[in-house]
Parts: sequence; structure tokens; C-alpha cells
Amino acid sequence: MKKHSVVDRDSDSSEAGQMLLAAGMVLLMSLLSMAVYGVKLAGLGTPHDSTEDALIDVAKELQRDFSPLLEQRTLNRIDAGMDWQEAAESALSATHDDLLHHGEIRGVEIKMLQMNVSNVSGQLTLTAVAGLSDSKAMLEIPLSAEFTVQ
Repeated sequence: MKKHSVVDRDSDSSEAGQMLLAAGMVLLMSLLSMAVYGVKLAGLGTPHDSTEDALIDVAKELQRDFSPLLEQRTLNRIDAGMDWQEAAESALSATHDDLLHHGEIRGVEIKMLQMNVSNVSGQLTLTAVAGLSDSKAMLEIPLSAEFTVQ
């Protein structure tokens, strides 16, 4: 008849094996996390489209339409009874807000900086610097509008 022998396992070596396994899992998860971050940082997650020129298109449109837009908005406010300074500042502020929303739709962030209004003998001058950016480029362009106020 066979004798059944009970093998006494060393409990210290069992715990050491579990700790080694846990440390390996933590290291594996850390390496995976760094790999995902590296791919995102390098921009390999999304392909680069070299034909994308929304920033340049928006800059051209902004330079073309800035002066007529501000002239019309300012004159409409003056006709409604506002004084020239308040009308011009309100027109600039409203244009800034509209451009922010317009840029979001086009995928280009548009921010007007250094906005200024002056009146010299009825010649109203509105100036600003437009900061434009998308995921690939940034651009600053000076803008101005000059027109006569009666």
C-alpha cells in the first residue's frame, strides 16, 4: 500500500511569487501607459493632412471683411442713438464674440487682441490684432477699419 505524504509547501516562497507577479503587472501597465502617451504626443494617432489650409482661408476672409463689417455695425449703432465711442467699442466687442463662434465652426480659434478705437476730426479708426490658431499653426494679423462718421 502506498503512503500518502503531505508535501509541506514553504509559505514564504508562495508570497514572494505573488509579489513578483504583482510587480510585473504594475510594470507592464506602466509601460503600456507610456506607449499610449508617446503615440498621442507624437501625433501618430491622427494622420496629418498637408492640404488643410483653413487657417489661411480664415485669415484672408477676415482681412477682406473686417473693415466693411465694423463700418456697418458702428454706423447702425450710431443711427440707433449711441455716441461714436460707445458704438465703435460695442461693434468691436460684438465682432470679437461672433468671430469666436465662427472660428469654432471652421476649426480655427480666432481671438481679437489689442482692440483700439480713435476719432480724429470725424475719421473713425478701429484697430485690432487677430490671433488665429488651429491644431497645426498660429498666425497674428493686424486689422484696421477707417471710415467717416457724420
